[in-house]
Amino acid sequence: MDATPRNPDRHGINGDRRPAALAPGAAGATSLKWTALHDAATTVCRMAGLPGEPLRPEVRNFPVRLAEAGGWRRALAEQGIDDLVAIMEPGLAALLAAHNRGASPVAAAAALWQEFIAARDAVLAIAAPVES
Repeated sequence: MDATPRNPDRHGINGDRRPAALAPGAAGATSLKWTALHDAATTVCRMAGLPGEPLRPEVRNFPVRLAEAGGWRRALAEQGIDDLVAIMEPGLAALLAAHNRGASPVAAAAALWQEFIAARDAVLAIAAPVES
């Protein structure tokens, strides 16, 4: 699977487009995590020297769609988001540490970026509407 970004926008990775925010509470916490994940991914992408990708509406609005999904889909997607956080936090810390020591983080950042995109797309698919 090739997860290489193909559509850079003129504002960088995300430009001014952020994931949609929800009301406070569990849904709001999910929205905040989603936004933080994409901020971290933007940093990883830049460290990889990649052009990035603009946030498509289905990515940006995922927290809203997830809140509407409810049930097992919501629980599974929220676990997937937590898993992404568990991957991105130490990954970004390691990249920053390597960079601060003068090592090139480009290859590792590119690998983390591709893993993030693949895992994120899998989480997006969990809450996708079921076609009849």
